[in-house]
Amino acid sequence: MKKKYVRVGFTQAQKDELWERWRRGEQMKSIGRELCKPSSSIFNHIRSTGGFTPVVKRRSSLALSLAEREDISRGLVSGQSIRTIAYALKRAASTISREITRNGGASRYRAVDADKRAWKQALRPKPCKLVLYERLRQAVILKLERHWSPQQIAGWLKRKYPSEAAMHVSHETIYKSLYVQARGALKKELQQYLRTKRQVRGSRHIIKSEDRRGQIRDAVSISERPAEAEDRAVPGHWEGDLICGPNHSFIATLVERHSRYVMLAKLSDKRTETVVNALIKHSKKLPDELYKSLTWDRGHELAEHKRFTMETNIDVYFCDPQSPWQRGTNENTNRLLRQYFPKGTDLSVHSQAKLNAVARELNERPRMTLEYETPAERFGQCVAATS
Repeated sequence: MKKKYVRVGFTQAQKDELWERWRRGEQMKSIGRELCKPSSSIFNHIRSTGGFTPVVKRRSSLALSLAEREDISRGLVSGQSIRTIAYALKRAASTISREITRNGGASRYRAVDADKRAWKQALRPKPCKLVLYERLRQAVILKLERHWSPQQIAGWLKRKYPSEAAMHVSHETIYKSLYVQARGALKKELQQYLRTKRQVRGSRHIIKSEDRRGQIRDAVSISERPAEAEDRAVPGHWEGDLICGPNHSFIATLVERHSRYVMLAKLSDKRTETVVNALIKHSKKLPDELYKSLTWDRGHELAEHKRFTMETNIDVYFCDPQSPWQRGTNENTNRLLRQYFPKGTDLSVHSQAKLNAVARELNERPRMTLEYETPAERFGQCVAATS
């Protein structure tokens, strides 16, 4: 027996609340909890307009209302003349006559159907500027394919063509043309050139604090890290982070600040117990003099940092919230690693042996910042100095 799926609908009040919360920057899961709806139904509703709040339709004060159309319907059923119905509604007889004629005549007139038709006929969508001006559209497409952001494109167009209004377009118009395909200006395939791969336009006020990042118990701030770690003069100070893939796949990345030497650890998940155990295992591969401290971001995967310090005698420091540049060496290394592990690929398929091979290849690549020595050579000199 096939499972029956019940379509999740929204009342008008729920729709209004949904869009109000979305404009404020709440995440879909949070909105779903408040409305008692699954987050998938929230996404489907938002995706229908590309993430842009739909324009509220307003009825002209001169147009017939649904209540007036119901009075017309009742008047026709009771056999009243058009003039009698018009006099009761304080409308011109010609207005009532045209209303009845355009909706099937007196015998077929239905108030609700007539009202729906009136709403549909009243729509007058303004043609998109990118549809009207081919030259403008081609300029936008060319820059998108070069991975320019819509804001960069809009600003460049104003500077390039200061006196040509036809070549000016706002970045929001470009986003709408990408996310609302009904506008017919830009193909959906151009979304792949945006820096984020969102399927809908995100709110400008998006709230990113649901995972309570930064609230790690007894976290020691990076401001307390020794000065020798800051100037890279002394080896043994490391930076770490996770790179993530689909299907809850993760790799721990570690890089030594002095030599840029890289180590990678395969993880089965990102629970703090799993991550700390992997870091402890890798720390035992190095002399104590070459592993003095570890700097991490505010992710909860290192919530058990005190256990890590107790078992390894390695101090752990945490970056300030939303300050990835404080782990600049690690951030740059993660970008290099994306050549081997592109975003969107399942990281769980790679063995630890594969990760070791990738790390070795990076460590044997000469670096300009090391005067074209390799990280392996620089780190080897540190190992020799400690032995």
